[in-house]
Amino acid sequence: MTAPLAYGAGRLDVMRFPGGLTEPDEVAVEEPLEIRVNGAPVAVTMRTPGHDEELALGFLLSEGLRPTGASPSADLAANTIEATAEGFDPARLARNFYTTSSCGICGKGALEAIAVDAPRVTSDLRVPVALVTGLPDRLREAQPTFTATGGLHATGLFDERGELLCVREDVGRHNAMDKAIGWAFGAGLLPLGRHVFCVSGRLSFELVQKAAVAGCPLVAAVGAPSTLAVDLAGDRGLTLCGFVRDGRMNVYSESWRLEA
Repeated sequence: MTAPLAYGAGRLDVMRFPGGLTEPDEVAVEEPLEIRVNGAPVAVTMRTPGHDEELALGFLLSEGLRPTGASPSADLAANTIEATAEGFDPARLARNFYTTSSCGICGKGALEAIAVDAPRVTSDLRVPVALVTGLPDRLREAQPTFTATGGLHATGLFDERGELLCVREDVGRHNAMDKAIGWAFGAGLLPLGRHVFCVSGRLSFELVQKAAVAGCPLVAAVGAPSTLAVDLAGDRGLTLCGFVRDGRMNVYSESWRLEA
């Protein structure tokens, strides 16, 4: 009996060395997704299929729009999600950007298009250091497709007690966070003033931007942040933790939220 594929994985034959044997292996799936708003195409992103409605909702929220829902397109077009949004102005998004799995802001028509109006996070959330340093292990345990393929990023949304509420995997780190934000939107949790994000890789500007838009006061990452990510976190009042592993971490902004 053939073992079932992990979610978001495809099977193909590979040649392994040493030995030169050909064996089946699982590889992360990457396909394009077109996002439409009120019938108008606004973006194409390369993503791992699954939770596409959440991805569209999270993406649109991060772009400063006010989505009300998302579903497969009425014409049943493959790899297409149709979203609805209040006060949507197609001209505002007439910048013809194309997002990629490696960097969600690549290809945008103008630098100012990166900036999204996100209120400063004022949450008084405080959490123990031990809670934060334990998040990557809990996230890793909830990544079945990474276990099978080694090829996906993940974002986990935790409550203030460290309970994992949602985990999403994707070839794009920004997509994984969009999916988690879209889930939170559907669950009625936004803004995320009493929650923590943990991501499996490095912290880019865009991930911090998305967390700020979602109102999340603390973001932890296994990897390193960029200078722009640190600057944005400080400006928006987010606590930013990097290199969170083996009981250690670096805190780059708003360290008062962490209790020894």
